[in-house]
Amino acid sequence: MASVGAAKLHALFLPYFAPSHMIPLVNVARLFAAQGVKVTILTTKYNAVLFQSSIAHATGLGHDISVHNLKFPSAELGIPEGIENFSAATTTEILWKVYMGVMHLQPAMEEFIEELSPHCIISDMFYPWTVDLAEKLKIPRILFYPNNFISHCLPHNLREYEPHKSVKSDSERFLIPGLPDRIEMKRSQLEDHMKTETPLAEVLRKVRASALRSFGSAFDTVYEFEPQYADYFGKVKGTKYWTIGPLFYFSNKEKTDNSADGKDGCLNWLDTQAPNRVLYVSFGSIAKFGDAQLHEIAIALEALNQPFIWVVRKRESNPDGQQESWLPDGFEERITKGNKGLIIRGWAPQLKILNHPAIGGFMTHCGWNSTMEAMTAGVPLISWPLFAEQFYNEKLLLEVLKVGVSVGADHYHASPIIEDPLVESKQIQAAINRLISSSEESQEIRDRAKEMAALAKRAVEEGGSSYQNLLDLIDALKSCAFSVNS
Repeated sequence: MASVGAAKLHALFLPYFAPSHMIPLVNVARLFAAQGVKVTILTTKYNAVLFQSSIAHATGLGHDISVHNLKFPSAELGIPEGIENFSAATTTEILWKVYMGVMHLQPAMEEFIEELSPHCIISDMFYPWTVDLAEKLKIPRILFYPNNFISHCLPHNLREYEPHKSVKSDSERFLIPGLPDRIEMKRSQLEDHMKTETPLAEVLRKVRASALRSFGSAFDTVYEFEPQYADYFGKVKGTKYWTIGPLFYFSNKEKTDNSADGKDGCLNWLDTQAPNRVLYVSFGSIAKFGDAQLHEIAIALEALNQPFIWVVRKRESNPDGQQESWLPDGFEERITKGNKGLIIRGWAPQLKILNHPAIGGFMTHCGWNSTMEAMTAGVPLISWPLFAEQFYNEKLLLEVLKVGVSVGADHYHASPIIEDPLVESKQIQAAINRLISSSEESQEIRDRAKEMAALAKRAVEEGGSSYQNLLDLIDALKSCAFSVNS
């Protein structure tokens, strides 16, 4: 066997075209490169823009990391150039066309990887075909999950026991058998593919089948957050896994430092606020609410007795700066005059906001990246899940870790374009009041959130679980790549 320590591993990384999948896997690539691995990332021009600064930073440190861009078939799909990821889509039709574009690129991806001849492939979960390619090339393939274990364990037991098929209505609660904790859900909270056959159901079957044939799986989570579900996953799946999160913090810890890179205007505004008072409201980079729901949120925020920062992403832009129809008359003038609130349209420096001492809570869609950012900052949560695995994440946050309260959303959406049913302003107000108060419950939630932050930070320090798992994963891939059959 060649010397594992001396050999230079060449790893090919294949991120999916959604920021919530792309950024974590790029962070894994940066961590590999920092450990002396030669790294190639395969993507497209406008997706690469999302992480080019972090790659430039890594190459500036002398790390061997490069990006190869394939041409996205925008013209063939009839969409404007530059719409190459799901966060750029403004309608369900465009979302579907982006998905078709990703499918269209598979032959070009396969051709490039074969010519590159890497030692291993680290692939997003939504490229199940890479396991076939890895077997053809006789190299290991790691399946990357940008989420946690509970979001796999709950649907596994739903498929195994089918408790949702025994209830009489979508609103009736049922127990999911066989789990480490007592977890109940409603049928209305389940993905469509759990209740009926859909195109996504077939894709996910291929993902699960590819996992069984892979060298192993890597998760962007902290083992200490959910050890019972990590162990349960290993038991029912029987495959190797490595927990290497929180990746955003692990790969670039300095980004949580508010003193770095100057100050954004919203951070200056936060400096004027009292500690633990400001509510941060954001629903990720993809979800876009309709006007009626935005109006309900605005009413709730203005009625409350605490300041807020609200990140708004709408389906249509407002280039003329005119009053949007969903805003109550005079809303922005009133909140600005009273120094009560701040609306951010578009991108916000979320890491820096969450780590500011003025932040006292975070209303979130329970996307795993945002959740991890909040827990690493020790910020308690108000959960408002919308789609994907977010209702499973809510169960982990509220019933296992106990780091937040629910706004009461109980309807899964097949698309991130959110229209109905409405969560009314009074529900929103009740959840915020419950979290940001001086009650015993609120204090216990805050204490638990601080405990999670300590666990996350210990995990990525030298000797921590995620730190050691990263080294073990690289060593395992080196041993596989450079072993010589006798």
